[in-house]
Order: sequence, then structure tokens, then C-alpha cells
Amino acid sequence: MRQNLIDLTLSPESLAAIDEALAVLESHLAGLVALPLEQRRQLTKMGDKSEAFCRQAVNVMNENPGILPRNFEVEALRRDLILLDTLRPRALRLTRLHERVRDTETALGSDLMTNSLEGYAFLKIAGKSEGLEALRQMLSARFNRTSAKRAEPPGEASRA
Repeated sequence: MRQNLIDLTLSPESLAAIDEALAVLESHLAGLVALPLEQRRQLTKMGDKSEAFCRQAVNVMNENPGILPRNFEVEALRRDLILLDTLRPRALRLTRLHERVRDTETALGSDLMTNSLEGYAFLKIAGKSEGLEALRQMLSARFNRTSAKRAEPPGEASRA
């Protein structure tokens, strides 16, 4: 094997602990929302500069509640800001973990594909004399190309 980007073993105990930790996260974060793509596209977004504006606006409104209509919920706005500040460091940790899991999955796939191709190349050469032709042909199905053009039915040649 020429490539081995990752060599990791997860014990059944580790997997059980991971699944339990994920269940705890899912349970405690049950209130998180999942927005449909179209709604996500239409929402007003808050970037870095907008965040500074929002923080100032919450402070000004919190200090001057009398200038707002009675049905304007400054407290709900303040809670949103507090929750944003509370979730951000955790979201960052989850993002880093997700990136590592995704990169590990990519590395595993690359190791598998690279080494499978290498083994297949050896099988094509050495397997001929070992009675492995049927197995080699089964593996070669991954590389068979089908024509993009459909074959014309017999007798349907173009008529001029």
C-alpha cells in the first residue's frame, strides 16, 4: 500500500460513548431550527459589520424602551443576542470537529480508492495465472463505459 493517510480504530466502547454524547447534544439542542433552503436564501443576513450595528441597537433600545411601541419585545431581542453569544463558541467547536470528521472521511475514501486501484492493477497482472479471472472481471465492471449514444434498433437505419 502506497497511501495510508489515516489509521484509526474506534473500539465498540468508544463508538457507544460517541453515540451517547451525540444523543445528549441532540437532546439539549432540540430547539435548534432547520430552515428550508428557500427560506434561508430569503432571510436578512447579519455579517460582521451588521453585528456591531445590532449590538448597538439592542443597547440603545434596552436603555430607551419608552420610544418603542408596546408590542416591540426588546427583551426577546436581548435574549437572542445572549443566545448568539452563548452558541458561537460551541458552534465553532462543532464546526472544527465536523471539518475533522469530513477530512477523515475523505482521507479514508482516498486510502481505500488509491490502494484498491493499486491492488486491482496487481490482480490484473498476477491474477491471470491464479484462476482469478472471474473476480477480476467483476472488479473491472467499475471501469466499463457505456456509450452515451443509444444504439439504433435493427432495421431503423436512417432513410433518405
